[in-house]
Amino acid sequence: MIMSGRASSTVEPSVAASAALRQKLALARDVPTERFWTRPDLRDIFPEFLFLTHCIIRASVPLMQAAAEVSRAGNSETSRRLADYFGHHVTEEASHDDWLLDDMLVLGLERSQVLSRVPPASVAELVGAQYYWLHHVHPVALLGYIAVLEGDPPREDELEAAVRRTGLPHDAFRTFISHAKLDPHHKQELDDFIDSLSLSGQHQSLLAVSAITTLDGLNKVFSRLSE
Repeated sequence: MIMSGRASSTVEPSVAASAALRQKLALARDVPTERFWTRPDLRDIFPEFLFLTHCIIRASVPLMQAAAEVSRAGNSETSRRLADYFGHHVTEEASHDDWLLDDMLVLGLERSQVLSRVPPASVAELVGAQYYWLHHVHPVALLGYIAVLEGDPPREDELEAAVRRTGLPHDAFRTFISHAKLDPHHKQELDDFIDSLSLSGQHQSLLAVSAITTLDGLNKVFSRLSE
């Protein structure tokens, strides 16, 4: 599911497209000082973290539906395969935003209360960039976004440790525990899919720009937690 941001690097052409993307992401990430789940203020910021995560995740299915529609209008083999991938991934990600609403309810946050809040502009910037690229450049850009959101899932053991340390209800962590189990598989599935595509140099550049911009955007969204 989510986090970090900075530059890119030239990668040898012989490197698989997914490996090249992961190398660029590794270079772009800030050096972590600590894992998010070990933050001493986690108990205090966790409700707001869930809200911000929900703001992002509620856009996932509509984004993939839009990318699938644009891809279906294309006439290349890559477009056809992207349409199939996004269509399949929609079914895998359906209702995950509702899971987060259930988790927030455990913390006393009513659904109507969450849904009536206006998401911050930083979320609109993060998600809006993907709509621009998929409509005005190429929907392959969304693979870079997904690569970041599903590229560094929390581990089950650190989530369980966070539950014990914060004293928060275990059920408030259900969505993240589920993603700790699902996202490693989704990450490998995505890498395999990227490597199976006939991507041009422009496609690979777009993947990298999308992914690195996503890292920067996530940093901007979650910097609110430290304010």
